[in-house]
Formats: sequence, C-alpha cells, structure tokens
Amino acid sequence: MNLLDKVAANKAALSVAERRVARLVLDDPRGFSTLPVTVLAEKAAVSKPTVVRFCRSLGYEGLTDFKLKLAGSLNQGVPFIHTAVNEQDSTQLMIVKIIDNVVSALLQYRNEASSSSFQQAIDALYETTRSGGRVEFYGVGNSGFVAQDAQHKFFRLGGNTVAFSDGHVQIMAATMLGSKDCAVIISNSGRSRDLLDATEIAGKTGATTIVITASGSPLAGLGHILLAADHPEGYDRYSPMISRLLHLSIIDILTTGVALKIGPTLRPMLENIKKNLKNKRYSDA
Repeated sequence: MNLLDKVAANKAALSVAERRVARLVLDDPRGFSTLPVTVLAEKAAVSKPTVVRFCRSLGYEGLTDFKLKLAGSLNQGVPFIHTAVNEQDSTQLMIVKIIDNVVSALLQYRNEASSSSFQQAIDALYETTRSGGRVEFYGVGNSGFVAQDAQHKFFRLGGNTVAFSDGHVQIMAATMLGSKDCAVIISNSGRSRDLLDATEIAGKTGATTIVITASGSPLAGLGHILLAADHPEGYDRYSPMISRLLHLSIIDILTTGVALKIGPTLRPMLENIKKNLKNKRYSDA
C-alpha cells in the first residue's frame, strides 16, 4: 500500500475536517507536497492545526514528515507492484521479477517508515547498551537467521547481546529480563505462538519490547515499540525473500542509529576489530 492508498483507505476514520484535507491530497498530491501549510489550510477550508492533525492521524510526525514521504512516493522510479514468479518464467524474467519486487518493496518502505518509531527504538537500544543491560533478539525459522544477523551487528557496539531461535529458550530468556533490558522480536507473519508468548513475558518483566513485524498482526499489538514491516509478499511463502531483506534493512538502520548515538568513542574499538581480523585473511599477493 503506497501513501495515497493509505490516505484513501483511512479516509473514513478521519474527522470531517481532516477528510477535507485528505480530499486535497488525493485530488492534487503534487501540489500538496509543495504548498505551505497556510495555503493548504485555505484550499481545504480548515485551520492550520487541522492539517497537522491529519498528518499525525495517519501516523506521521507532522506536515513536514508527511510531505517528505508524499514527495518520495510520487518521485520514486520503480512502481510499487509485486509480480509473482511462476513456472513458465524464463530465467531472465525470473531475475527481473525478483529484483524489481525487492527494489519496489524497499522504496515503498522508505516512504512509509515511521521515523518516530525508529527513534524510540534507537533510544531504547542505546540506553540499554549504555547501562550494560541485555539486548536479546528473538526469531524463529527465517526470522531466526535475521535475529542472528542482528546479534552479529550489535555485539560489535560493545553491548551485551544474544540471539535465540528456539521457542523454549526464548521463554526462559524472556523470563530473566529486567527493566534495563531490551527484547527485539522479529516475525514476518506476527502470528508465531512462541514469539507471542516470549513478547508477553518480556513485557511483564519490565523490559522494553521492540517488534519488527506486519502491522495489524497479533504481535504488532503486544510490543512497546512497533517497527511495522509491511510488504506484498505472503508470509506463507516457502522461501521468503522480500521480508528477509526488509527485516535486514531495518536491523541495519537500528545498528547505525545506535552507533551514531554512541559517537566517536566507538571508532577505536571497531578499528581494533578490523586490525585483528586482518590476520584471518589471505593477502592480495
């Protein structure tokens, strides 16, 4: 669902005044993305605060955030279309479909991602790392490999991190968390019983729970912070592709955000890691 589809889908849930703003967006999206709030309010026959409330009602930080995502949605070069691969496709067509699907999904996520939710998650992970708390990553199946990748990235930031992909171990680990800890739960479907149970338990211990999953799923409503990862790929695919790459990108954003908050003090340690790893590589000679 792109931004304009989102406006249309949520229009009925808006107030009467906010619906007038929604109509303005749908009637002239390019004009809306360039006009100042005063002009937008006049065109929609509403107050300036109503324009801002409309943006926030749709999950954006404000008018600037909404206009930035709207402009990106209008100017992106790849259409947000998911094309299924089938048995009749040639190898060349299969390559094109898979890559186009991935690029399209990533561009759509770029335009729809909630920067405020990411900031909350980055702040929570930074505080946990700074205070010496535990950052635990939970995932099962394909998401279990994403959890392992997250742990591999985060432990280099100097924190106390671990990844669990076994449901029983996740329950035990979640039970031992405390108020200074973070649990990051990764699930494409958001319906895994093990992960739902672990998230609920971790929340009861006082730990901050960050869930990376589909919006509207059971898991999405359990976490303290939701990083919604919506895409057109069905969660029942035999070999998920788009979801895995999208989740890995989210982990990269979180890792980079925390690293930037730690600041220059992190650089010497990363340089030492790179220096010590040189002995494990063959030389170019």
